[in-house]
Amino acid sequence: MRASSPTPAASTTSAASAASNAPAASPTAAPRSRRHRRLLPPAAVLAGAALLAGVTPGSASAATAAAPGAPYTGMGNCPVAAPAMTNPENLQVGCLVSVTNAGKFTLGSTVVAFNSPITLQFGFYWDKSAPEVSFPDGSSANQYTVVPPTSAPLLSAPMVQINIPGIQNFLPGITSVFAQVELAGPVTKFTPLATGEPYPVFQLPIKLHLYNALFGAHCYVGSDSAPLLLKPTTGATTPTGSTPPMTGDPGTLGYDPDPNGHNALVISETNASLVDNTFAVPGASGCGLLGSLNQIIDWTMGLPAAPGKDSVSFEQTNASFVLDTDVADLTAALRDSAAH
Repeated sequence: MRASSPTPAASTTSAASAASNAPAASPTAAPRSRRHRRLLPPAAVLAGAALLAGVTPGSASAATAAAPGAPYTGMGNCPVAAPAMTNPENLQVGCLVSVTNAGKFTLGSTVVAFNSPITLQFGFYWDKSAPEVSFPDGSSANQYTVVPPTSAPLLSAPMVQINIPGIQNFLPGITSVFAQVELAGPVTKFTPLATGEPYPVFQLPIKLHLYNALFGAHCYVGSDSAPLLLKPTTGATTPTGSTPPMTGDPGTLGYDPDPNGHNALVISETNASLVDNTFAVPGASGCGLLGSLNQIIDWTMGLPAAPGKDSVSFEQTNASFVLDTDVADLTAALRDSAAH
């Protein structure tokens, strides 16, 4: 979700043309290094400059029950009242909502298609240590810490039916095999301005829950202690060995200042593609009585699988994230958008 080359506020531009503009730097209250930084260029700088102006001190209470309106649609579960978000030493705070409408997992010899939307939502902050990441082109971008929502799951993924070679679907609903992606740990290293770079937008640990009448309730590929650690990027992946890289797509970028006079700035990404083929997949665990089916599932799915033999693509992804230097102002922006 690179914000290095936006068009004028409240407009959109193709990511390809955005990548050709000179990088600038994200709003911050801390001294910056001499490296080039990815930021909001000329027209959008006018909106981004408001982030440096500060706001009148106010209460950082949670947003009202009314769902936020545009351009904050879908951000009603942002944890703006969480202690990590209200820390006065934070330099920036924000919210993200992302919906993936297509794509697939390839795990060994098994393909899991994403036939229904997968939703990610969370808050994030940039603390006083001002962590950032440098890219091969000499530019850099802020790296944020993720705060999970307090009243909703961070990751919502539907259960999908899959075809595991060797396991016949004799009785649909009984011998059918279903899979569901579940979170297996905290999302880390959120770098939304890494759009188009060979660097992950975030690190996402997941596990795949397998359902079948014979598998039992705790049949998984991956676990909290040994997850599938996804590092999806809108640029090119960097797999090991002879595995060819995959290339994502940043989609179309948009920039919207707050419509009600607040200092928040919303950056959107439409029809993006995030990809990864650098992760390993462990064998199955907890399948059948005392794990009696683990080896059968491993054999039929081709597990465990080393990095480069597996891949994931999150296609048709629409994401929006908002940046602000003050959590009270961000909270007010969400609240006032609902009123309008």
